[in-house]
Amino acid sequence: MRRTARFWGLGVVLALAAGLMLLTTFASAASSRGAQHVRWDIISTTGIPPTPLNPGGHASAMAPNGDTITLTGSGHFVAPASGGGSGAVDGGGTWSTSSGGSGTYQVTALVSWERANDQANVGFVDNIDEGTRTNGTAVLKIAFSDGSSGILTVGCHGPGAPPGIFEGIATTKGYKTYYNVQAPAPGVNGNRTIFHVR
Repeated sequence: MRRTARFWGLGVVLALAAGLMLLTTFASAASSRGAQHVRWDIISTTGIPPTPLNPGGHASAMAPNGDTITLTGSGHFVAPASGGGSGAVDGGGTWSTSSGGSGTYQVTALVSWERANDQANVGFVDNIDEGTRTNGTAVLKIAFSDGSSGILTVGCHGPGAPPGIFEGIATTKGYKTYYNVQAPAPGVNGNRTIFHVR
């Protein structure tokens, strides 16, 4: 009788351990499958197909006092399957303000990433990346070369995007809020962004 009880007790423990290992393995695999590897760019294009999409553009936003900040930049981040932030980032660019400051900035963390949808194919020549062109919004922590910090929001409202996404950038720099996004004008090179997802 004791042997039977020990046998069943050992069997239950082994079955539970095996089940726990399987759950952990599947959760880990699902998490890695769901992570998105994203490249973001402030791009150079006039926005009229079949114009090429190139890196190296600029985008601006305005503070309530009329001061304007202009950024260039690009980078990468890994957005976890669970949502939320990540330290798996690189990239940055240059900044200048109409009040006279200028320098560089570096991305230090991903705060959030929301993928909206894949962009419609309207004939752009993509010279940036082979990933899927994607509409969405990324929020990034950044460090400016003058010692100030900020939160950069990159919005991409490309072809086929749902309503509610701005096209361009908004950022803080220290206490100042450059939240008045400068919209792109048709045929003018400026204030455009893109995401590529792999």
